[in-house]
Amino acid sequence: MYRIPKIILVSLILTSLIAWLFSIKQNDIMMMETMMILNPIVVLIFTVSWTIGMAAMMFPAIVPMVLLYNRLIVEDNNNSDYLFDISKQNNKRRQFLTIFSSINYSIKTIVFVASYLLVWSLTGILLLLSWSILMNTLFITYGVKELDIVYGFLLVISGIYQSSSLKRKCLGYCESPLAFFTKRWKGNSTIGSIKMGTYHGLYCLGCCWPYFLLMVALGWMNIAWMGLFAGIIFGEKIWSKGIWISRFTGIAFAIVGILTILGIITLYNDTMNMDAMNI
Repeated sequence: MYRIPKIILVSLILTSLIAWLFSIKQNDIMMMETMMILNPIVVLIFTVSWTIGMAAMMFPAIVPMVLLYNRLIVEDNNNSDYLFDISKQNNKRRQFLTIFSSINYSIKTIVFVASYLLVWSLTGILLLLSWSILMNTLFITYGVKELDIVYGFLLVISGIYQSSSLKRKCLGYCESPLAFFTKRWKGNSTIGSIKMGTYHGLYCLGCCWPYFLLMVALGWMNIAWMGLFAGIIFGEKIWSKGIWISRFTGIAFAIVGILTILGIITLYNDTMNMDAMNI
C-alpha cells in the first residue's frame, strides 16, 4: 500500500506537466473566436482545453489534499470489516485482496480528483457563456479606453476579495486538508468521494475565482497569466501563511486596477481582440 501515495504524487505531477505542455500550444485568438461564435464543437474543444489548463494549474497545489484523502480511506478500510482481515488469508488470496484493495483505493481517489476537476470544467463553461454574452452585446460597442476601465474595476474587485472573510475561510480549508476532511468527511464510498471532491472544488473555487476571472478577461489560456496565477495559487495553498500572499496579491490587483481606470496603464490587447471580433 505504501506505493500508492508515490504513484498518486507522480501521477498528479506528470499530468500537470503534460497539461502545461498542451496549454503552451493554446491560442488566445481561438479562445476569443469561441466567445464570438459559440459553435458547439468549438465550445467542446474549449471545455477540453480549459479543463486541461485547470489540471496544469491546480494539480500541484492539491497534492497534500489528495494524499491525505487516500490515506484516510486506506485507514478507514483497515479499521473496518469491509475487506476482512487480509493477514488471515493464504498467500494467493492475500495477494489478490491486496491488489483488489489497491485498485479500490485508486478508483476512489481518481473519482475524488475527477469530481474536483468537474467543478472547474463547469466554471469554465459558465465563464465562457457569461463573457460571450458581454462580448456580443455590451462590450462590442466599447473602445479600448472603456474596456480598460472594465478590466480595472475587475482588478479592484478581485483585490478587495483577497482580504475578505470568505476568501480566508475557503483558503483555510484548501491549505489545511485535515480541517477540510474533519468538516466534510462523507464516508468511505464512491458517492462520498464524489461529494468530497465536489466540496473541495467549490472551496477551491471560492478561494481562487478572482484569478480565473482575470485570466479570462486578460487572455483566457495565455501561458504567462496561467504561470503567474498558478504560482500564486500554489503558494497560497502550500504555505501555512498563504493568506499573506493573498493579501499582497490583492493590494497589487487594486493598485494596477486603479492605474488602469485612471488611464495610466492599459491592459486591453486591442489587436488580438479586434482580430477575433472581425472574423
